[in-house]
Amino acid sequence: MEFKVVISDPSTGLAYQKVISGANANKLIGKKIGDIVNGTVVELPPDYELKICGGSDRDGVPMRKDIPGNVRKRILLAGGVGYKPKENGLRRKKAVRGNTIGREIVQINMKVEKHGKVPLAEFFKEKQS
Repeated sequence: MEFKVVISDPSTGLAYQKVISGANANKLIGKKIGDIVNGTVVELPPDYELKICGGSDRDGVPMRKDIPGNVRKRILLAGGVGYKPKENGLRRKKAVRGNTIGREIVQINMKVEKHGKVPLAEFFKEKQS
């Protein structure tokens, strides 16, 4: 099992991508959008805290916070995650995923809630060199 994790840093406006697999990836299964996880799950120092903001499956279908479980559903949307209408009042039936991370999810989006001592830029620069 393997996840691409995109970590956004709101203080700098930058995002970093990390591929995690094995035991750390298994720790994320069953977590929901809005849950806060420790930085060690994505191989960051333990003083970091990350909030799960969303994700998508292998077909690019986005996760929505208001759909329970790990299912893919076609629902009527008037806006929000999964559909951006061109004008007011437009609605469309679109496929979306539930709010729980499962084996079908490929990408997970997270944002930093609590920063650690080492800035993310330095940590990712060290790992890529």
